[in-house]
Amino acid sequence: MTPQRKKDPMPTIGDALYQSSRLLLDAGIDTGSLEASLLLGRATGLDRLRLINHTADTLADDALRQFEDLLERRLKREPLQYILGNTEFMGLVFQVNPSVLIPRPDTEILVEAVLDLEEVRGNTPITAADIGTGSGAIAIALARFLPYLTIIATDICPDALALAKTNANLHGVAHQVQFAQGDGLHALERPVDYLIANPPYIADDVIATLEPEVRDYEPRLALTPGPDAYHWYREFATTGAHWVLPGGFIALEVGAGQATTVGDILNQSGNWEHLRIHQDLANIDRVITAQRHAKP
Repeated sequence: MTPQRKKDPMPTIGDALYQSSRLLLDAGIDTGSLEASLLLGRATGLDRLRLINHTADTLADDALRQFEDLLERRLKREPLQYILGNTEFMGLVFQVNPSVLIPRPDTEILVEAVLDLEEVRGNTPITAADIGTGSGAIAIALARFLPYLTIIATDICPDALALAKTNANLHGVAHQVQFAQGDGLHALERPVDYLIANPPYIADDVIATLEPEVRDYEPRLALTPGPDAYHWYREFATTGAHWVLPGGFIALEVGAGQATTVGDILNQSGNWEHLRIHQDLANIDRVITAQRHAKP
């Protein structure tokens, strides 16, 4: 009789958490412990607390296989948000996929800047446009916080718009958000009170220096406008002014170190006044708001 090879025992939840955490940390992922629990939670259907309380339980075959697949994807530096299929933004959960940029906490400053402006203006019906909406996070978050807002969410990518529509339905604001496909301002049909954008602002020769999660997985079109990092800011400062009602506002996210130049671009266009810079939690200039001259 041919001797049978002894089968390795199935790992416990505790074993899987420890081993995968080490692998992720060794791969340069600083949040390896947290991410291991999130990936294992997806494979098992257990939240983090239940995982901790069941570390001695043996993993089932199907859960182990699914976990190994998810872990392999993350070790290749695929973003965790794409693997899980969702991320949180402004306290709301949004579906994401590789057709859209992953919403980041820095961009919450853009939403908060618009909310601050509206607090001063008062609760009157307003219109806005979110240029390059991606997952719809900015437009949908604003619609949730401002029930009197109608916002046009534009994107050049049909897959991104499809995802944004799904997110709008999930958050119950589909009646407030209108979707339009087109390149930048070309998707608009009428002026609005607010022109809002987190545009591509990374020069294309810088892309190679980014983290692999960004460089290799996020849509390049959403990251870089080409060799000129300020391309879209010039467009918004000039042509964009025609799409903002007199007395209305523009709100733009900017890259680290870009605020002064973007402010100069807005000032030199002659279309904007009352410029204000908003900092993120790391005290980095992150958002610029300005008001359209009240003259027609």
